[in-house]
Amino acid sequence: MVDREEVCVLLPTLDEAATIESVVEGFRSEGFENVLVIDGGSSDGTAELAEAAGARLIEQSGSGKGQAIREALTHIEAPYVLMADGDGTYRPEDAHRMLEPLGDGYDHVIGNRFADMEPGAMSRLNAVGNRLINQSFAFVHGREFRDILSGYRAFTRESAERATLAADGFGIETELAVDCARRDVPTAVVPIRYEARPDGSDTNLHPIRDGAVILLTLYRLAKTNNPLFYFGSVGILSAVTGVAIAGYVGYRWFVHGVSHEVLAVVASFAILFGVQLVMFGVLSDLIVTLHREQMRRINDDDGNDRW
Repeated sequence: MVDREEVCVLLPTLDEAATIESVVEGFRSEGFENVLVIDGGSSDGTAELAEAAGARLIEQSGSGKGQAIREALTHIEAPYVLMADGDGTYRPEDAHRMLEPLGDGYDHVIGNRFADMEPGAMSRLNAVGNRLINQSFAFVHGREFRDILSGYRAFTRESAERATLAADGFGIETELAVDCARRDVPTAVVPIRYEARPDGSDTNLHPIRDGAVILLTLYRLAKTNNPLFYFGSVGILSAVTGVAIAGYVGYRWFVHGVSHEVLAVVASFAILFGVQLVMFGVLSDLIVTLHREQMRRINDDDGNDRW
């Protein structure tokens, strides 16, 4: 079991005055003395309340949850990080569940909100969006993490330092999940209780805008994790478009005797471009597969050498 003295509880916040005090006190009552709050410029006294509750405070130099987490990691020396939100939706009592897999050799743990969700904790729109994003992730990246947008995470600081993270906003959870899939990070999913926001606590999430950003992040990151999908999807779309234009040109020529030379050139270009992209995707996928196999062998050899 992970010693609580080796854990830093990380809480990124923005205008969470209604809940941050009880959240910090909740984790401290569970035995976590090292609670770090990184505040994104709250105007409601969140920072002062966090400090008064016993948290260590850092004023975020940039903006967005992703940037806050990347910045906070540079201030953490503890070997383990337990990340949650400051809005009171995650229970400090579930911390032991989150940390237990780290003691069993896992490097990353995701709390599955859908395992025990309080009625009203998530709107129907958000629930549908989450399901769509999770299914898209499983299809594109080939791993089933059940709740990749969960903000309740536990991970080793070493694994986080090796991750390539660039998202500034809510896409950070997606990047963490993709990094786990790309690098084959030992990842556990544990059931947690997800509760409704207390009265007076407003969400910083914009479902449509942030959902679109997350889906774009999923697609963008497929370039290095699943290049066949990334390039193949565009290639197939281009080829199908070219075939459709070619069909129209043929119909106009044979039925009405009207030629469309420019459209014929466009159709040819679209078809050739699509075929080339698909071929490039196949070759890239082969390279990625060989690279993963080589890295797996290197890691296995290192493990044997240590023994």
